[in-house]
Amino acid sequence: MSSNHNIGLVLGGGGARGMTHILVCEVFDELGIKPALIAGTSIGAIIGLGYASGMSGREMRENTLEFFSQKREVYARLWQARPIGVGDIFRGRLLQAQFDPLIILENFVPGIERAPETFEELPIPLKVVSCDFYGWCETVLDSGPIRPAVAASIAIPSVFKPVPINGRLQIDGGAVNPLPIDLCLGQDIVIASDVAGGPTGEPDKMPGLLETIIGTAQISMQAVQAEKLKRRKPDILFRPKINDFFVLDFLRTEQILAMNEPLKDDLKRRMEHIIDSPFEREPAHIGVPVPAIGLAH
Repeated sequence: MSSNHNIGLVLGGGGARGMTHILVCEVFDELGIKPALIAGTSIGAIIGLGYASGMSGREMRENTLEFFSQKREVYARLWQARPIGVGDIFRGRLLQAQFDPLIILENFVPGIERAPETFEELPIPLKVVSCDFYGWCETVLDSGPIRPAVAASIAIPSVFKPVPINGRLQIDGGAVNPLPIDLCLGQDIVIASDVAGGPTGEPDKMPGLLETIIGTAQISMQAVQAEKLKRRKPDILFRPKINDFFVLDFLRTEQILAMNEPLKDDLKRRMEHIIDSPFEREPAHIGVPVPAIGLAH
């Protein structure tokens, strides 16, 4: 099918959980349409870059599954990318260890070499969200070099080092705009994929250090999203089942995709309806319920 409507595709942050963004890209491909604009935060910036560069959803799926099936190679690259050596541990530098997100991007994102150097060269316009650490605010990156922008958007605090861009230190965009619906407000139709999730487990289970840090960030992301969704809902909000997976579970990409594969048919039907009948639409929600922030589960 074809569409005479400009469609904005919003891909949110959520680490490995965001591999489900690939399913959304596959639905676009299967319907024979392309978004007029992509806005992405964190993992959404990575998948958004691949799709905006001309890769199909199927290509991204195949490349990703092939890469993460080679566990020995993944671990070898992770060792090579380690931020400190053994000697640094004994010098008390362990807590200062943070990966360089640009190195991770270049070594762990299959197909990254196909992406152009600048935003201006992309076949589909892309907006990437990061957070100005000392400015306490959102930064929207849509011009100039692409890789530093995406590296900044994925720079999860405590895991990755901040990325300097134009003299400002940038961190993970999820801190300020985990689901950047507002960047697509000028489009006729907005489709958003929300993969933020949050910490799960028994109420009395004590989380580990990294789980606490990332879980706290996810709670903040949910609070930000809840306020934004009060003001503006996308035409379709896609929320896959992702809470069974940790944000760094990239080696479980195959399971993440398989668990959410059944949601594709519903998404495709909703997209077909909204494109054919844009003036009869009501905001649609696909997948797990939107969480009630502030209520005990």
